[in-house]
Amino acid sequence: MTSGYTARQVRDAEAPHLAAGEPLMQRAAHGLATEIRRVLDAAPGALGASGEPEQERERSPRGVLLLVGSGDNGGDALFAGAELAAGGVEVRAIGVGSRMHGAGSEAARAAGVRFVESAPEALPALLRETAVIVDGILGTGTTAGRPALRGAARELVQGIRAELAALSRELPEGAAAPLVVAVDIPSGIDPDSGETADDVVLAADLTVTFGGVKAGLLRGQGPRLAGDVVLVEIGIEGDLAAVEPAVRT
Repeated sequence: MTSGYTARQVRDAEAPHLAAGEPLMQRAAHGLATEIRRVLDAAPGALGASGEPEQERERSPRGVLLLVGSGDNGGDALFAGAELAAGGVEVRAIGVGSRMHGAGSEAARAAGVRFVESAPEALPALLRETAVIVDGILGTGTTAGRPALRGAARELVQGIRAELAALSRELPEGAAAPLVVAVDIPSGIDPDSGETADDVVLAADLTVTFGGVKAGLLRGQGPRLAGDVVLVEIGIEGDLAAVEPAVRT
């Protein structure tokens, strides 16, 4: 049985740990980087893939593309991207918010993450070099009452959705379009209800959530849009275990 918690319950559980100076974001980012690495290692073209010729492996896309919003989810993505880039993965990032997490941005740049523009005409070539798209645009502050993705973020998600659909039709047999990994919760889903204001959501193949599974991943549109859900422990699990979850499945 899986327990799901509201955004408020998770914030309340985090509060004393943050006040004590515990590095919750760094723990989350490390867990996110670990899961992205697992996706890369399992993707077509990964080193060691059974029976795949060396030249085919070399041609397979191995890059990671970070979609970075203004909040903590963007920070998680940036720190995870920094860890991956330091380990030799080619990582690019697109900022879609009014700002970026300062320390996360510094770490990403220092590790060799390359920041690129989100011009629509650049997306086709960019996605053909990408194995994993990391959705770090929005987090648990989303509500289903109005469209969560607006402005540049909305345009980018719409463009990526269109390009992924086109890629799926064009790729040869055995090839795969980039997989989407959501940071904590797919951008645009209400973290409590699992509902969305509209259909402009980048559906995930994998959602890496932190501390406790968000209730919205277990109900409403959440199960359809979140893909597989992996929980990364960050040190607040005991606090959440002491409260009644919002949902059990």
